[in-house]
Amino acid sequence: MASPEFVPHHALVTAAGAAPDRWMLVLHGIFGSGANWRTFARRLADARPGWGFILVDLRAHGASQDAPPPHTVGAAADDLCRLGDRLGLDIRGVMGHSFGGKVALAYVGRRPGQLARAFVLDADPGAQPEASRSSPTRGVLDLLASIPQPLPSRERFLEIVQASGQSRAIAEWLAMNVRRAEEGFRLRMDLGALSSLLDDYFAQDFWSVLEDPRSAERIVVVLGGQSIALAPPARARLDALSARDPRLLVHVLERAGHWLHVDDPEGLFAILQGAL
Repeated sequence: MASPEFVPHHALVTAAGAAPDRWMLVLHGIFGSGANWRTFARRLADARPGWGFILVDLRAHGASQDAPPPHTVGAAADDLCRLGDRLGLDIRGVMGHSFGGKVALAYVGRRPGQLARAFVLDADPGAQPEASRSSPTRGVLDLLASIPQPLPSRERFLEIVQASGQSRAIAEWLAMNVRRAEEGFRLRMDLGALSSLLDDYFAQDFWSVLEDPRSAERIVVVLGGQSIALAPPARARLDALSARDPRLLVHVLERAGHWLHVDDPEGLFAILQGAL
């Protein structure tokens, strides 16, 4: 089991002068950090000042680099439970994108009947064992593992990532994890831990959480119309479930790919602030 002392790094976001009476955990995707959602969370807080937002660096991401194994989706959800105990705030919601979406479902499963809102953003709730070794994310992880370290500069990191076929935007985003060290520049990532998290992400199935009437007062799933995160069978199962369960709402942002908050921030904001 993970150490009971480990609590992930986090930051609180509220509207100016507000004293929220309920709080929402905000969970990023693989390779990301809580800071990825700071601007979006601040906008939500301004629109709904009764909510505060807790931007979490999930284990092995951002400033949460000292978490002991096992590195699993369940362990990341347990980290969130310890964080809630430490903060002493009334956490009534969770929002997770991609990898964070599955952690969000695991967290909901640990707090049945206690959450008002859960947002799952472009994440497949089911197991995808066939995707474990062939996903684009696995390709990025393999690329990062192949980069010689230390590097002479951050720019050299950008050159290597772009030479592999990634866009400048993706390279810049990944470079947020590059830090200066005594002998040059290194990735602030435990690639072994990330590999374990990714394996577990594809292995876990959380359909039972979506189907459990005790889970959360309302669960909102938002998908990118141009994303391939959900295979057609999973999408059909999700639509069928939402048709018979009024707690579960499914929205599709037709113009967006996987990065909903980047591809269609206005559409995503409208859905989330409306649901809050």
